[in-house]
Amino acid sequence: MKQIFAAILAIVFIVSLITVSFTYSQVENEEKRLESDIQYRSSLLAGSLKEAVEPNFINKSDIYLQDVVERFVDNQRIAGLAITDNKGTIVAVSSALPKKISEAEQVAVDVMDEGAANGSFVTVENMKMYVFASPLHDADKKSVVGSLIVVQNAGYIDTRLTDIWKDNLIRLSTQAALVSLAIFLVLRWIIFAPISNFMTSLKVNKKGVSYKNKGIINNPIFRPLFKEVADMQKNLIEARMAVTAHARVQLEKLDSPWTSERLTAFMGDVVKNRKIFVVSNREPYVHTKDGTKITYHTPASGMATAVEPIMQATGGTWIATGSGDADREVVDSNDRIAVPPNDPKYTLRRVWLTEEEEKGFYLGFSNEGLWPLCHMTHVRPIFRKENWEEYKNVNEKFAKTVLQEIKKEKNPIVFIQDFHFSLLPRLIREKRKDVTIGMFWHIPWPNPEAFSICPWRKELIDGMLGADIIGFHTQLHCNNFITTVGRELESLIDLEEFAVTKSGHTTHIKPFPISIAFSKDKVEKEELVAEDEESKRVLKSLGINSKYLALGVDRLDYTKGILERLKAVEIFLTNHKEFIGDFTFLQLSAPSRTSIKEYQDFNQKVQQEVDRINNSFKKNGWKPVVFLNKHHGHDVIYPLYRAADVCLVTPLHDGMNLVAKEFVASRNDEKGVLILSHFTGASRELIDALIINPYNAEATSDAIYEAITMKVSEQKRRMRRMRDLVRDNNVFRWSAQFFKSLVELG
Repeated sequence: MKQIFAAILAIVFIVSLITVSFTYSQVENEEKRLESDIQYRSSLLAGSLKEAVEPNFINKSDIYLQDVVERFVDNQRIAGLAITDNKGTIVAVSSALPKKISEAEQVAVDVMDEGAANGSFVTVENMKMYVFASPLHDADKKSVVGSLIVVQNAGYIDTRLTDIWKDNLIRLSTQAALVSLAIFLVLRWIIFAPISNFMTSLKVNKKGVSYKNKGIINNPIFRPLFKEVADMQKNLIEARMAVTAHARVQLEKLDSPWTSERLTAFMGDVVKNRKIFVVSNREPYVHTKDGTKITYHTPASGMATAVEPIMQATGGTWIATGSGDADREVVDSNDRIAVPPNDPKYTLRRVWLTEEEEKGFYLGFSNEGLWPLCHMTHVRPIFRKENWEEYKNVNEKFAKTVLQEIKKEKNPIVFIQDFHFSLLPRLIREKRKDVTIGMFWHIPWPNPEAFSICPWRKELIDGMLGADIIGFHTQLHCNNFITTVGRELESLIDLEEFAVTKSGHTTHIKPFPISIAFSKDKVEKEELVAEDEESKRVLKSLGINSKYLALGVDRLDYTKGILERLKAVEIFLTNHKEFIGDFTFLQLSAPSRTSIKEYQDFNQKVQQEVDRINNSFKKNGWKPVVFLNKHHGHDVIYPLYRAADVCLVTPLHDGMNLVAKEFVASRNDEKGVLILSHFTGASRELIDALIINPYNAEATSDAIYEAITMKVSEQKRRMRRMRDLVRDNNVFRWSAQFFKSLVELG
């Protein structure tokens, strides 16, 4: 509908512009005609009066002259007559004119000086007048003895011009209204309505449902186009049915690749009519304001990347914190919105947190307490009672929201994400016994001694044990959790089944190494060339033209080992001076939790270290480290993955780290080397990477040298094996395994 009004406005604007231009020209011509007419009439009148005035003026018959000027003022447009002597003094004037009219006297003086008749438009007592003066001569016609002044009312000229403008504008308004109505009817019923119906059919057909609209098929204008697209739709539906059928066949083949289609078929068979509800702190889509326009983006999140395919495959509801400044403007009265925005497949239910709740729950207890506690990177966890209270309050708020959403559902499935909602499984379980609850812990679980630092450790563990399954990235994290439960709570632990029974409820603890949606495995040569060109373009835009490129992609977080990585780069250049000028380390770091002091201090330390290293080695415009402290989309990161000779993924402690898998998946040229910290979950799978201890800067430096000098054949051998592993164990397989285990328990 906006497009229709835009078209109408554009046409009305053009018509108005033409009308105004025409009216301006008409007014200008009419003004010239009327002024020429009044000048001509004034000249004729003055000429006829001079014959009667000149002899009597010379004889100084003032009474006669006054009688003359009175007798001749009988035309409504003649405002009056006046006669002056050669000094400009009025000797006779019509009673309708003021005794002293300076404008007319000035015209008379000018005429007598020039010796020729002339006129001018002047304003007398706020009225537009035309003053015409003709010189009076003596009997010999040699000397100017005075002047005859004819004053005519010229106000009718402005009135006439105003009437033209009014008439044309009224005519324009009428035409614009009629044209707008005609355009609206044509666009709305002949063009917009058929296209709108056509879009509806496309959306319905996209879901695999056949939909036909006779109004579309019989439309004479668009019939050929709609017929062609209808044929394409038919082919797409048949192709989708074939893919779905193939996916169902592949369900029983464990060695076949997992795809979104296979996951959809699998979830339909396993979950059946049960509805899935995902709970997380971070939302999958964030709506923001861009001036008066509302846009959206997907936040950088491994969790969101992993869970999104599940929701798109199964529908359901995702419950998360609303964080965008336009989030409230796009939801309905129940705080819900259909997503993805361009192709809705499931519902996003937003929960609103106050500034105080955000500070205590997220910034405080979650990120100043649990985050450093679980990552064990020698950053002291901070636990405050007021933050714990907000953490409990927010968990209870989410529990109420979940219970509202599942109120009418029978045997629903709730999938809870990460450490923000440790208390949520128990809170839901106490109200609904029929709910099947899965929880995935996306960060490491520390050893029992480290976890015992938390003052509310028993409450956290008890809350988590309300779930039917708790998933971790690695078996080590599962082991740590089981051991922690044994030390902190009275419960029955079954090490054979890896399960904990407390208060009559059993929770299974299982490893589910998370992954990514693997990109297409094989590409044509032309596509490889195009991707290489895009990589060169991105590097050029960043001012990087070194022979060798090392890449780091992380949030700006103290757990990611960025400072240790920079130290390794410095040692590498110190030990291998032949690479000075030919080697660049590019660190992409998206800002993270910038309101927390530890992160502010860390950001400053990283920048200082980058400046120090660059000042030590830079020469001829080259600098060894390029540090970009801002968010970058996949359109920038993917070409850099492709361009890098080596990717450094060296966190001090991490649950999985999907950057490592993203780098591997991007290298369809099978080149490049991955340097990987053995403190990541990914190091248990990607054993063909160069595995290092990030605390040992010298060893990391040696790994950089080994990666830079590694033969291409060796790079391909390693990369090929890692790509096979990531492709076979992708995020779709991860989702299927988790939900298969969960549903089997419920």
